[in-house]
Amino acid sequence: MSFLRFAVGSAAAALVCALAPSGLILAGSPTGGAVESSGPAAAAAAAQAPQQPTFRSKPNVTVPLFVTVLDPERRLVPGLVKEDFAVVDNEKPVEVSLFDNEVRPITVVVMLDTSGSMTLNIEFLKQAAEQFVIRLLPADKARVGAFNDKVEIDASFTNDRDALISSIKELDYGNGTRLWDGVDTGLDALENVEGRKVIVVFTDGDDTASKTSSGKVLDRARLAEVMIYAIGLESVYQPVGGPRVRTRPDRGLRRLSDETGGGYYEFKKTEELGPAFTRVAQELHSQYLLGFTPAQLDGKVHKLEVKMTKPGMTARARRSYVASPEPTNAPPSTRP
Repeated sequence: MSFLRFAVGSAAAALVCALAPSGLILAGSPTGGAVESSGPAAAAAAAQAPQQPTFRSKPNVTVPLFVTVLDPERRLVPGLVKEDFAVVDNEKPVEVSLFDNEVRPITVVVMLDTSGSMTLNIEFLKQAAEQFVIRLLPADKARVGAFNDKVEIDASFTNDRDALISSIKELDYGNGTRLWDGVDTGLDALENVEGRKVIVVFTDGDDTASKTSSGKVLDRARLAEVMIYAIGLESVYQPVGGPRVRTRPDRGLRRLSDETGGGYYEFKKTEELGPAFTRVAQELHSQYLLGFTPAQLDGKVHKLEVKMTKPGMTARARRSYVASPEPTNAPPSTRP
């Protein structure tokens, strides 16, 4: 969210504009008169002068919403204007005070399932993830990670697509599926990032070994305003000495993506993965930015809905936010 705070001195105020992690803060400091005096008497008078209090108003908060708009054939809809949108906060219409349809850079974490069930499909997954990476724009930055019975992630964000592709190719196998720990690690990586924050996660099965839960991950993502895209694959694998097993993506992924405004895609064929990762990249660079000022900052979770004023189009955006007057820093990871 963006927060505006104002401070007023007793005489004139010199405004200093500083960019804070969660928005703009305007701070004022009192100044002296127009004529300066010097010497011991002036110094003594200045030392004895009482310090003037600083008054701060309630913060002026803008809640941002990144919105994907689709037509009946599920195609992306460009060229819309502010009047095409309506926003509802806790079932009450609010005025859209911010509208922008320019492409904005993203900072994204790509987390991939490399557990044992992906043994036969891992190369298809790596090729599909590369399709996402090569479609990142020069101003975008990314990190690549994987989860199995452990969680790994690149050391830092980069816009070097060749380096990101190399990281994808070097991902290794494991046994279990620490899905929620993987997403939680992505949230850790994005914790001090400004601007648009996104996680793209892929899995072919249920979580089997995480120390955190889907509910805690959702709470963190909501508070940190992170959009999560999820891609799932139904797959078949055969453990050593055991029967063939068919897997399905964890049911909690759809709720996670729905609540945070990302898309959810599920497939049965590996050849569909490449187009899915490509579609996610296209959506992220085709979204509208809306904003509104909430009527109440009560620190509670508010329900959100974005509607289209014209028929035949649907909007997808996050479904909730925390109406807090304070900067929205995500809580620390709950994993030991």
